[in-house]
Amino acid sequence: MKNKLIIAQYIIPAILLASGCKLESIPDPNNPSITSVTNNASQRQLQNLVTGLESRSKDYVSAAQNVFGTFARDVWYFNSNDSRNIQYWLGQGGKKPDAAFFGTGSIYTSPYQAIKQANVLISSINNTSSVTAEQKLAYTGFAKTIQGYQYLVPANSQYKNGIRIDVSDELNPGPFVSYEEALTAIQKVLSEGYSDLTKAGATLPFKLSSGYAAFNTPAGLAKVNRALAARTAIYQKNWQGALDALNLSFFSLTADLDLGPAHVYGAPPESFNPFFYVLNANLSNLPVVHPSFVSEALPGDLRVKKKVFTRTTPLINTVGAVPLSSQYQDNRWATNTAPIKYIRNEELVLIYAEASAQLAQFDNAVKAIDVIRASAGLQPYTGQKNLNALITEILFQRRYSLWFEPAGHRWFDLRRYDRLSEVPVALDAGAVFTQLERPTSEINWDDFNK
Repeated sequence: MKNKLIIAQYIIPAILLASGCKLESIPDPNNPSITSVTNNASQRQLQNLVTGLESRSKDYVSAAQNVFGTFARDVWYFNSNDSRNIQYWLGQGGKKPDAAFFGTGSIYTSPYQAIKQANVLISSINNTSSVTAEQKLAYTGFAKTIQGYQYLVPANSQYKNGIRIDVSDELNPGPFVSYEEALTAIQKVLSEGYSDLTKAGATLPFKLSSGYAAFNTPAGLAKVNRALAARTAIYQKNWQGALDALNLSFFSLTADLDLGPAHVYGAPPESFNPFFYVLNANLSNLPVVHPSFVSEALPGDLRVKKKVFTRTTPLINTVGAVPLSSQYQDNRWATNTAPIKYIRNEELVLIYAEASAQLAQFDNAVKAIDVIRASAGLQPYTGQKNLNALITEILFQRRYSLWFEPAGHRWFDLRRYDRLSEVPVALDAGAVFTQLERPTSEINWDDFNK
């Protein structure tokens, strides 16, 4: 089996699936070839590519959120139909998600499909006369911003395995690069996208969904870009770089903490929110809140009240090595069409706190911490003002502020601070993972091409 990235060469927009046979020389309007949209594409075709890119960019969410959340014990993913979601994802009895990628494949393949979609859009823009030079920069700036974010998903999940950055030619992909090199490359892509957006005029020549309502200009998208750059910077331990990016983002200590761009969901052909489940229903296949998230919270923390629903009867799973029980469900989604934010001001405030603490700007760190604590109904921070104490407090606040969000914060946070021993495994007799295995398809591709 060859590289799964080859699949991506057939990705055009979600509503214009590019594969398709042709009847001799008659083009199929429902399945256009890539060539048809990379050779003087019309504004309508470009809009389709943008719409497809936005849609494609959320395909990682379901698997990533469930897997990363399980690894960190934000949740347990109950699946009464298949014991592997418990046994493999929790590492019971020495099991683990292997290179065959049970239940985790789209964490790797979906981001690369979005990256390919962005490459098609960029190629189309570079070979069309239907928009102005200034307008072209809006398209490429958006495409590169999405690419930077999508690369970060496999980079963080593969970690020391490294990932491929050069995937412009699916039949001749570039080599794997280290995690550190990948982060550097991601920052370069984001920087290019930011530069394009700052030169793209005052309005967008294309339409985005309501998920970008607060950022629906080149300047607005540039702020999203810099927010993603700030997130990437803390993985690089580039603390000043994180603060510099925050200053150009939508970060604010006084604005709505929930402000941020979102993946949108809806009725077909859109997908529904994958984390909406009827509260208190008799369910057997869903992510349940890990009991420790509730038991280890500070008294009166409003985040627990907002995010957690207490059931009248617990949910029980018996397909693993030990029976598991949780009284709690995710309470964040009112409907199956609720949007999911993929980066929020609350995260940016916590990035500001972390970077400030690392740079010994302890008063600034405490100021940001207190913004988070106040929003959660907690009293101001009264602990020590030193690096270790503040990082411990920041990681605790990140656990409750960013619980079970798409980026998998908790697992990555504990890993980057060498605190994976804090993952609570006593209840499930499991193990703690540091990364996913490299996919079999990637191994086979490199073996085939030696």
